[in-house]
Amino acid sequence: MIDDVMLEAEEKMEAALEAAKREMAAIRTGRANPTMFNSIMVDYYGAPTPLQQLAGITIPEARTVIVSPFDRSATKAITTAIRESDLGVNPTDDGTVIRVTLPALTEERRKDYVKLARTRAEDSRVQVRGIRGKSKKELEAIKKAGEAGEDEVKRAESELDALTKRFVDAVDAALAAKESELLEV
Repeated sequence: MIDDVMLEAEEKMEAALEAAKREMAAIRTGRANPTMFNSIMVDYYGAPTPLQQLAGITIPEARTVIVSPFDRSATKAITTAIRESDLGVNPTDDGTVIRVTLPALTEERRKDYVKLARTRAEDSRVQVRGIRGKSKKELEAIKKAGEAGEDEVKRAESELDALTKRFVDAVDAALAAKESELLEV
């Protein structure tokens, strides 16, 4: 019973960490990155469709992205979706591919992105701690029901605290890497 609670907590914390890494990867840095386009949804024949399903994304240079639509009829919808995204870019359609040139980040914009990364990291830390709290309540319920001894529950709680610290540290490490990437000129 205790093992089930611990396993579930670890799986949920791992999912929270992966979500934090995905969200941070989507934050724009000075150089182009295909993951910046992961959150863009294109209105394709009335259905919101992820950009990756409609086009290939390549990075020929540090600040240039080439979006190659698989279906030429979707080019206009893709261009509109990229323009309306929160990336702050203006794509150009040359007939066969869509070129996106990322402007150089100003110092102020870099600081805004660092704040955004910190906010997302804090949200992930809160999520990990929430999972810990829920798991602790489940462990207490197990103890009250008499399904496990007090020593076993105490040991599980200390393991849960160590697990929580490990995942919070991993979120902090991901944040530190993103901050250094953002502040690099």
